[in-house]
Amino acid sequence: MKHYEDNFTHNNLPNQDLQPDYTFLDLPQFSHSDPEISGPNCVHRLLDYHIEIGNGNNICIRTFTETWNYQDLYEKANQIAHVLVDDLGLKSGNRVLIRSANNPMMVACWFAILKAGGIVVATMPLLRSKELTTIINCAEISHAFCDSELSEEMNFVKSDFLQEVCFYRNGNLEQLMTTKPKTFDNFHSKADSVALIGFTSGTTGLPKMTAHYHRDILNICEAFPNYSLQPTQNDVFTGSPPIGFTFGLGGLVLFPMYFGASTFLIEKPSPDLLLQAIQDYKITICFTAPTAWRIITTKVNEFNISSLRKCVSAGETLPLKVWQDWYEATGLKIIDGIGATELLHIFISSNETNIKSGATGLPITGYEAKIIDTNGNEVPRNQAGRLAVRGITGCKYLNRKEKQKEYVENGWNITGDIFRQDEDGYFWFVARGDDMIISAGYNIAAIEVESVLLTHEAILECAVVGLPDEERGMLVCAHIVLKEKSNASENMKNHIQHWFKQVAAPYKYPRVIYFVETLPKTETGKIQRFKLKS
Repeated sequence: MKHYEDNFTHNNLPNQDLQPDYTFLDLPQFSHSDPEISGPNCVHRLLDYHIEIGNGNNICIRTFTETWNYQDLYEKANQIAHVLVDDLGLKSGNRVLIRSANNPMMVACWFAILKAGGIVVATMPLLRSKELTTIINCAEISHAFCDSELSEEMNFVKSDFLQEVCFYRNGNLEQLMTTKPKTFDNFHSKADSVALIGFTSGTTGLPKMTAHYHRDILNICEAFPNYSLQPTQNDVFTGSPPIGFTFGLGGLVLFPMYFGASTFLIEKPSPDLLLQAIQDYKITICFTAPTAWRIITTKVNEFNISSLRKCVSAGETLPLKVWQDWYEATGLKIIDGIGATELLHIFISSNETNIKSGATGLPITGYEAKIIDTNGNEVPRNQAGRLAVRGITGCKYLNRKEKQKEYVENGWNITGDIFRQDEDGYFWFVARGDDMIISAGYNIAAIEVESVLLTHEAILECAVVGLPDEERGMLVCAHIVLKEKSNASENMKNHIQHWFKQVAAPYKYPRVIYFVETLPKTETGKIQRFKLKS
């Protein structure tokens, strides 16, 4: 059924027979899946609802310099929605790009787009004009909101699709807002109207667009938070992932606002600023990546983090050493999780009652998972294989039929990760499908080698990749950041290799070692191993 004037997303969704299976669950908390039961627009439950029940004066968003309550966000989102419709000519179903760091106006724009019947395409602030142009052309984006501090690259974008660019923070958006009403009749979306398009962080070729419905947004708010966090309106969320990344969108916007809690946004997060925010603003729930947890652990004794009750890690697998060091330093257990842009947020994780250190966890309520071989058959426990998931959300690539067929098999989402499942049902990360190193007939997971190396007292960070080799097929190659960089030498390489053979299977040891100043990372802290392979 067509829901919008602009039918681009509807026309490019995969056929029903290529979509994952959502129908096997019948849980009442996910009634958002029923168009007859769900509200007309996800923004109503996330924002307008809190005004209706009298909580408009409750704090919603804080930064180091600003405080907004729910009424502030509600009124600004409504004014921006009027700007979109009255001044910028938005038609329902138009895609609207947001280019911004994490700040309150970005959140207001995000809600305004959905209120007006648009579809959100939020992007990372470090993207350059070439990448932005690719996104705009792929999604045929007609409108954009941009923080004026990031205007330079935006001004370099040239696309026939882009009709209007509106800048805020010393731009024209605030000026247009001043004359607009502070109320707005939300566009009457349906449960399966597309609400957002997330671009996957693939490393080669044309980026993939994955679409998510209004119901998907509401359903993930019932899933991971209730399973792992047990949030209340007294909680204060913070973290480092950009809101343009679905991990950050959930953890810093959707989850706190679904539960009427508050969020603390940091535009340029660093370990010191995260710790400062936790101490000064009594943060209770923090989302960040394994690399950040590792660094924060070394500084945590300099701050009072007694308010913190939940720590969440995602983006890449959490090394056991990082988990153990944080627990020893704080007494807090980091909740690991695996999610994907294709499934919107975390689908395997733990909570305080069932954490098994080193394991990613169990399928959270609303999902099920299994390990399969290349033919799609489930494999025995403790045998490595492909991770397959299905549940309340799933992959819907726009206009990429071949990629959709690769990701969805027989109704299951195939994430591209290699896992094993133990006798207790817990899932353990083995490798990304493209991070498995086959050397002299041995299958060696890069993450296994990294996990061993990180236990060495001289090593701060490392990333392991496979290098082509005529004799062995591939060589295990480690890029290592030392705690004391002046110790880099051939003797140190030899020492690490000899030490590795004493503590782990010798065939896994890194035959090639490079000492580096830093490792290439994404804005979310994920190590870009592909850059180390070139």
